[in-house]
Parts: sequence; C-alpha cells; structure tokens
Amino acid sequence: MEKRTVSENSGRMTNRQLAALETKKKLIETAKRIICEKGLVNTSIEEITKACGVSNGTFYTYFKRKEDIVFELSRDVYREIFEEAQAYDGTFMQRLVFFMTNFSGYIEKSSLKLCQEWVRNTVDPALVKNESDKNKLQLDIDSVKELVKSGVERGELIEETPADILAHTLIDLLYGEMLCWDMSGGAYSFEARTKEFCDTFLNSLIKPYIKP
Repeated sequence: MEKRTVSENSGRMTNRQLAALETKKKLIETAKRIICEKGLVNTSIEEITKACGVSNGTFYTYFKRKEDIVFELSRDVYREIFEEAQAYDGTFMQRLVFFMTNFSGYIEKSSLKLCQEWVRNTVDPALVKNESDKNKLQLDIDSVKELVKSGVERGELIEETPADILAHTLIDLLYGEMLCWDMSGGAYSFEARTKEFCDTFLNSLIKPYIKP
C-alpha cells in the first residue's frame, strides 16, 4: 500500500472537519435569510439555531454574537470580486468598471436589510470586535489601489498615476452610494447607479492617466 506523507495527509479534511464546515455554512445561510426578513435586532440566536436544528452551544462554537454573522458574510466575497477583476480579460477601465459594478451588485443581491445591518454595526469602529472587520474600509481601498498599480505595471497607466488618491476617491464614492441606497430604502438599483457613474464620469477621471 502506498504511504502518504504528513503534508499530503494534512491537506485532506477529516469527516468531522467537513461536517463542522457544513454546520457553519448552514448557520450563516439560515441567519442571513432570517436577518433579511426581520432585521438583526428582531432576530435571536435561538431562532437561528432552531431553524438549523442545532443547539445554542453549537452557534457559540463558531460565533461569539449574532452580529459576527453579518461580518462573516462580507469578509471573503469582496476579495474574490477583486481577484476576478484582476483576472478579467479587458483594459484597465474595463477591469475597474467590472470591480465597481460587481461590488455594488453583490451588495444589492445580498439584500437591502443585510446591507443596512452591516452599516449599522460598522459605522462606529469602537463597537466592532474583530480587528479584520474594522479594516474592511481600508481593505477595499487597498483593492482599488492594487488594481491601479497593476494598470501601471501593465503599461496601461502612466507612472505618475496617483494610486492612493484614485483608490480612496472611488471607495468613498462606492460607500457613499451604498449609504444613499440604504437611506432610500432601496428605491432604485445600487448596481445601476454605480454603472451610471462609470458610464458618465469614470472615463473623465481616469483618462488623464491612460498611457497614450
């Protein structure tokens, strides 16, 4: 019988680990559905666990409080959107538009209620328990900065392109659009509003830095 090395075995998940991941995923999906229907304030941990068919203790195995689920839902997906934008087969402008519209599109598809809960729980950094969640704004700024720097490295943008300024300006815009969409009660499409900005103003903002 072929022997496997420690590194080969460590790369495989045990049935217990797989079951734990599945339980956590189920908790997140169930909580998202209930929070989107009732709001975070009106959702109890007991309600989430009952709908999942698990104990309250199981919930606390993965999360310290129900607010953590709102943060969990926003953590990894935006990095995926950035990576997809970096790999997108198109010009710098097309990659940037892809990132911005997918950023707002994901938020809109996740539901207005969930977005409102996320804003409510992050607007005061002092109330955010997890350090990685406190840095969400900076992570988004860094993502756009990486896109811009990549454009410079690929020879699409001039060396003098102000990556820092463009990055925080565009994220300021996206977050501002998100807040206005929240305050409107979802009266219009967040994604369409972002596309409208890209179609109308983005070219004039980026054009001075496009390499001839």
